[in-house]
Amino acid sequence: MAAAWWKRVAIIVVALVLAAPPSKADGANSTAAGGNSTAAAAAAACPLDLGYVATLPWDRAPCEPPVANTTACCMTLLSVLGVGLAARLRATGQFRLPSAGASAACLRAFSGALSAPPLSLPASLVPGCFPVPSQFAITRDYCAGVTTAAEYAAVAGDASVAGLNASCGADVTSLSVCTRCLNAGVGASARLTAAAGNSSKSQSCFYLTVLYAAGISSSAGPDSPATASCALGLALSTPPHTPSSTTSASTNHTTNIAVAATIPIASVLLVSLVAALLLWRRKRRREDSIKMRRIQISESSRRSRPRPNTGSVMFDICELAKATGGFSERNVIGRGGFGVVYRGVLGDGTVVAVKKMLDPDVEGGDEEFTNEVEIISHLRHRNLVPLRGCCITEADDDPDEGKQMFLVYDYMPKGSLDQYIFPDDDGRRRRAMSWAQRRAVVLDVGRGLEYLHYGVKPGIYHRDIKATNILLDENMRARVADFGLARRSREGQSHLTTRVAGTHGYLSPEYALYGQLTEKSDVYSFGVLVLEVMSGRRALDLADPSGVVLITDWAWTHVKAGRPREVLAGALRKEPSAVVAAMERFVLVGILCAHVTVACRPTMPEALRMLEGDMDVPDLPDRPQPFGQRIGFDEGESNFSASSILSSPFVDFGDMLR
Repeated sequence: MAAAWWKRVAIIVVALVLAAPPSKADGANSTAAGGNSTAAAAAAACPLDLGYVATLPWDRAPCEPPVANTTACCMTLLSVLGVGLAARLRATGQFRLPSAGASAACLRAFSGALSAPPLSLPASLVPGCFPVPSQFAITRDYCAGVTTAAEYAAVAGDASVAGLNASCGADVTSLSVCTRCLNAGVGASARLTAAAGNSSKSQSCFYLTVLYAAGISSSAGPDSPATASCALGLALSTPPHTPSSTTSASTNHTTNIAVAATIPIASVLLVSLVAALLLWRRKRRREDSIKMRRIQISESSRRSRPRPNTGSVMFDICELAKATGGFSERNVIGRGGFGVVYRGVLGDGTVVAVKKMLDPDVEGGDEEFTNEVEIISHLRHRNLVPLRGCCITEADDDPDEGKQMFLVYDYMPKGSLDQYIFPDDDGRRRRAMSWAQRRAVVLDVGRGLEYLHYGVKPGIYHRDIKATNILLDENMRARVADFGLARRSREGQSHLTTRVAGTHGYLSPEYALYGQLTEKSDVYSFGVLVLEVMSGRRALDLADPSGVVLITDWAWTHVKAGRPREVLAGALRKEPSAVVAAMERFVLVGILCAHVTVACRPTMPEALRMLEGDMDVPDLPDRPQPFGQRIGFDEGESNFSASSILSSPFVDFGDMLR
């Protein structure tokens, strides 16, 4: 329960963090709204009442000098400022701030409130945490055109608003009540995102929902410690305490102890995320100059060289820089939590994909990294992307860059699978994919995983099977890519790890919850991928009006209702009945592979036999009841996720591991 709590708190605070910095378009619009001159911005008045800053019992320790961790302090200040924004919404019905000038004025006033007694915090905190003065100004394109509480209610709908008011209106000191409030917020946010017609607006829409819950729905108001803690994720120096009797006092005291105990854990994870965000922003400012310096390094000083007794090459950074045009933005072909991938052409004309890893701190250091490269480079299978080698370098010309690690793969000209099965931001399919091609892709991925599990000794678990990690060669044959997260198994044992890697929506429950990694963890991810290929629906869909965001829940509901055809993509339903029956078999196998209980999942060889029709698909075992939603948080990619199978207090999580 404690783990569930801090994940929920993490979502709220990270929504604030990710929603606060505006896009370029937002920044431009905010500046225009605030006036065309610096003088106009300076003359604007702050519409926020910041008197609560000195009286609300928020935890000031992260910001007290000397500030040991700036990102932790900035995260706290975002939540504190969120209280004022929610209070203004409550009083005026207006979201965020009306102009760039008002945003700048409020940041100055906020800085003054923090530096004045009794807080006496450094005056440099606010300029350092919020370098863009206009970032809290509202714009029409921020989320579905919503700028007022009335517009929010109209777009979100009466049912969503009623749910927020009912769930968040009472005292949210109780953990169970706060949980209901946050779940109602996710449902309302999904409707806003759907109305926006752009999944990239999901975080902005969720941010508005947080302000609405704290400012409008809450009966106590956003400056209530309980509301600030639950809805805005603000760490309190004194836990909220509202006993009405001996029994309620004991219950609240126990709840507050649990909250206080989990806040440090959440803080560690959030600090790591924000630090990565700030580092990325600093790197972008220096990117052009760094690239140019690398290209100018003498090519004759070092050369790439084959690694003795291996199939891999230890590449030189100069060769990779030249191959990718100085790691030019125009050569970027992919991004993700793992890093950035560039298209490059080596000196001999070979086209390669160069992956720059964002997290170079590999367990075991350089030796462990090169050993893994050696293992992977020896793998040869038609359904795996060949790894050519790696590169490890210290950025002497830019100390802030530190150590850098690169992986060099064969280039796959047809791109990744997600480009073919998912629509773009405008809702249009980017490329068409026939049933024959989908069938071939699923079988190719299955054979690649079968080889990793059983074709090498000891077996290898991929840990991050998803559509963006499935690449297509010139013949549209699928190849499994991104072995940066792969781990070798120990014979006869599951692999327990403290570093859960992967992407929510694809992660098996036993791995996400307990770090228990087995071959069945990859089977679960494979099942989710099969459902994505057959339906054209993403593993996680926060914008779905039904509120069912996990593809496994959605597909299970249709199949149990006797409607497996409804799981298929619209274009596939037009096929003849005999072909549709084969497609439905794929859907059933996908659901079986993604079953919550480990023992119910087939092995990869068994799954392949079912897909090919050489083995009957057993009746689908029941899943834990009841259905509901629970929110999780992906530290690597900042994704929201919801899982019905983990939401119920009646579920015995131990059953998942059997």
